[in-house]
Amino acid sequence: MLKDVLFKNSYFRTKGNRPMKYDSNLGAVPVGGAAYRFRVWAPLVRRIVLRITSSSTLTIPMTRVSRGYHECTAEGVRPGGLYLYQLDGVKEYPDPCSRSQLHGVHGPSQIIDSDFPWEDQAWAGIPFQNYLIYELHIGTFTPGGTFQSAIGCLDHLKDLGITAVGLMPVAQFPGDRNWGYDGVYLFAVQNSYGGAVNMKRFVNACHLKGIAVILDVVYNHLGPEGNYLGAFGPYFTDRYRVPWGLAVNFDGQESDEVRRFFIENALYWITEFHVDALRIDAVHAIMDFSAQPFLQQLSEAVRQRADELNRRVYLIGESSLNDARLVCPRENGGIGLDAQWNDDFHHALHVLLTGEDVGYYRDFGHIEDLVTAYREGFIYSGQYSRYRKRSHGNSSWRVPARRFVVCSQNHDQVGNRAKGERLSSLISFEALKLAAGVVLLSPFVPLLFMGEEYAEKAPFLYFVSHSDPQLIEAVRKGRKEEFAHFHWPEEPPDPQTEETYRRSCLHLGLAQEGSHKILFSFYRELIRVRKETEALRCLSKKSLQAVGYEKSRVLFLRRWTGTEEVAMIFHFGKTPVSLIIPLEDYSWEKVLDSSETRWGGPGLSSCERLDDGSFSVSLSPKAFVLYSRRKEE
Repeated sequence: MLKDVLFKNSYFRTKGNRPMKYDSNLGAVPVGGAAYRFRVWAPLVRRIVLRITSSSTLTIPMTRVSRGYHECTAEGVRPGGLYLYQLDGVKEYPDPCSRSQLHGVHGPSQIIDSDFPWEDQAWAGIPFQNYLIYELHIGTFTPGGTFQSAIGCLDHLKDLGITAVGLMPVAQFPGDRNWGYDGVYLFAVQNSYGGAVNMKRFVNACHLKGIAVILDVVYNHLGPEGNYLGAFGPYFTDRYRVPWGLAVNFDGQESDEVRRFFIENALYWITEFHVDALRIDAVHAIMDFSAQPFLQQLSEAVRQRADELNRRVYLIGESSLNDARLVCPRENGGIGLDAQWNDDFHHALHVLLTGEDVGYYRDFGHIEDLVTAYREGFIYSGQYSRYRKRSHGNSSWRVPARRFVVCSQNHDQVGNRAKGERLSSLISFEALKLAAGVVLLSPFVPLLFMGEEYAEKAPFLYFVSHSDPQLIEAVRKGRKEEFAHFHWPEEPPDPQTEETYRRSCLHLGLAQEGSHKILFSFYRELIRVRKETEALRCLSKKSLQAVGYEKSRVLFLRRWTGTEEVAMIFHFGKTPVSLIIPLEDYSWEKVLDSSETRWGGPGLSSCERLDDGSFSVSLSPKAFVLYSRRKEE
């Protein structure tokens, strides 16, 4: 019986350790004909009545079954129907596993049809080392702010050379504008973005263009408005504190079913929406001291589901801990995620480009920081951090390069500035090209933040659309306090106003104008070179040499494979520089020079060839050059 399998501690295996076919067991699930089965976990509730309110109200008492679940089957129910759960004859709430909140976070849940005419049957995903990630926010990526309007811009990404789109969270949040980290219905696609059907259309369109889809999911907290989970069960705990709300109960009493809720959510996106990877937000705030951590259990369930689907599926963690165990294999005592964001890389690059040295940037500022990042991954691997006033991190030198995601900008590093400035507002055009080269020619998986490829001028600000005046004021106060350690003189724009949101919308048309067009072409060429050059395409820290010249503000990087070798010189200084680089006595051909006039540079180009023992290179400020050679067979 399905019920016998459902409530076993090993959620995804039947007797004899045979994998079972995944089925979404929570919420409103079709069971044939015009019937739906409703199931909700509510161990704190004695009696639940399902109220279907579409036309004439239908009430059905639910049966309490094992482990605090309640369920019933409703006949004559069709997609589009609205329903609520009445708890102990008093209050009514939406379904915690609602698939649609057509009328917002406080309205009834909506039954939806899970069928969709997928056209991506030939799609099995791509290897993670081939990911070139473009992070975007659906609400500000296009003027329409919907999945449907975003589909019309996929050719822009395909032309650029992007192979994976990273969506900021789309789970239903309050109002119609939000970053997405205030989501409260984790199974429901945001109604103002177009809902579930249009998200599936977006994923389908991406796959038909050869683009993978990463979805940002938030499992460390839920937003404050419309969060009714606590009325149903012990989803949260007061044993721990996290910055954004109540900590999720991953290791306390009755946490097995809390884990199941989040694991089933992850499998729902992968199975129902064909998502290729999940980026798990702020895993350092997933408080869990159990012997088998939730993240490890999630990793096992996702890997099993990927095997069943015969697809490549990945888990990417965001963590501020610099803990290599996150991406170490489970058999070696690790958590087993596939990759993680490397904030150290961003911080080191940002300080070299901008000179900012406040907040967490005070721990960086040397060329040697980038040298360490290229050689190892983490820069802080146990040494003392001035910002944290303690030692920080552990060693990542054994972690393969393909397990790190690096960037010069992302939603956090742009949006969590008081004025939401992108690098295009902070540094010169030459420095923007330099930043692109450092990221895209690295041995790691690169991430671009929407608009960086053409130097978008609009800021990316923090915005919300809450309805509770006290909560709105708390958000305003919290944003001001968050920036205190940066000592920025200006106050952040009011996150509640629609103007703040509108100011954050992209102007993709800029990519065809003036210097914006030049930068877009430069990014496209960098990506092409990365894809077509074996020594750049092979992600390895072992076949890499990194040397820093602190006085000259120069980083030298050399990478190689069996038949090919490349050398890169990045100049962060403010004045021209000439130096002898440590290359072997071979003939090297120039592949790319950021200072050439065709890329909007000053025209102080370096030598076309390096040979005959002459390896002196001259670079203009904020320039870089790439050379290559074929090894003799």
